Amino acid sequence: MSSISNIIFYIFIFSTVYAQVFLLVTFLENRKKIVIRKGSVKLSSYPAVTIVVPCWNEETTVEKTVDSLLALNYPKDKLKIFLIDDGSTDSTWGIISKFENYPNIKTFRKENGGKFTALNLGLENLKTDFFGGLDADSFADSESLVRIMSYFEKDPSVMAVAPSLIVHNSKTLIQSAQKIEYLMAVYFKKMLGLLGAIHVTPGPLTVFRKRVFDDLGPYRHAHSTEDMEIAYRMQKNNYKIEHCNDAYVYTSIPGTVRKLFRQRLRWIYGFINNTIDYRNVLFRRKYGDFSFFTLPAGIVSIFAVSFLLGRIFYNLGNFLYSKVVQYQTVGIHFTASLNNFDLFFISTKSFIFLEILIFSLVFLSMILGKQMVEGKWRPSWNMLYFLLIFSVIAPFWLLKAIYNTIISEKPAWR
Repeated sequence: MSSISNIIFYIFIFSTVYAQVFLLVTFLENRKKIVIRKGSVKLSSYPAVTIVVPCWNEETTVEKTVDSLLALNYPKDKLKIFLIDDGSTDSTWGIISKFENYPNIKTFRKENGGKFTALNLGLENLKTDFFGGLDADSFADSESLVRIMSYFEKDPSVMAVAPSLIVHNSKTLIQSAQKIEYLMAVYFKKMLGLLGAIHVTPGPLTVFRKRVFDDLGPYRHAHSTEDMEIAYRMQKNNYKIEHCNDAYVYTSIPGTVRKLFRQRLRWIYGFINNTIDYRNVLFRRKYGDFSFFTLPAGIVSIFAVSFLLGRIFYNLGNFLYSKVVQYQTVGIHFTASLNNFDLFFISTKSFIFLEILIFSLVFLSMILGKQMVEGKWRPSWNMLYFLLIFSVIAPFWLLKAIYNTIISEKPAWR
């Protein structure tokens, strides 16, 4: 039994190393293509774009969100903004009503039906060739939209472009850990974009060609992860999704462990169930790296973490049981002593070196993500916070997502 457990363990370790090395090789092969532009970008033409802001009880942030859209470096007559109140119970409607007199802003109020219904209301009123959304707790950098649109100008086959999400105003230790996670995600998302394997078109300012929705239909509920499902649908239909690494959108993030847990539970639950819904794309050559890398890597990660957590608890249980037996047999007896420490007896098993390699590759991912966004590569304490905090709590939201999937219990939105 132990040998089988070790074989599974090494398979998961190898898969993790393979995924990290694969992304690193992708970076090394394409590093000259990764451009971080400074200052304003000019387009040969400026297509009309509609940005929808779906709102539900966002009274504390929505005004700043709209202000960030109005400050975009994009011709005002080419930018349409839809503010959609999805049945808020706070003062959100009163705040967005202040913008009714702006010539390029329309406001809508509807009964609560979920974010995807608010986005679909925007699609129903769409009159431009490009469509995007901006979550009402996020704020667009003034150059973000024009940089995104430059990808459409450069390549007519591009159907959607996602931005880089940056943490806005981190205050707590939990938020500091997430700040590094989001920087690392910029690196991962850019690599997946280069591979044609993006699986999420995030709510904060992903821009689509209108043709995507004309051809594939509107947003779906999709286990409360409509931004993931539309990406899966696009990949299944071979629609190209790019990532604009220097288009920055600043987003608010959970400030407590409880709120973070609920958010990530919903995300992982969405990944598991959308992958089940689209299981027929797995390992199909015509779907490329999305089929052979992104989805399998996510699935393996979930099972690997679950297995390793189970192994830790099993070994801990055995250790505690042996100590109980020892106590019942000979009483309390301390055999360990720092004076007996000898470097000769440090474990040199191969998995120790593999674990060191994995952490080194993860650390390198943090550095590359930080470099892409901040232009700096120096390490920070936030990296340590990320490793410590996420190593402890991430396995539990993964297990809870699996459990919720088994019993068909949908996670709460907030």
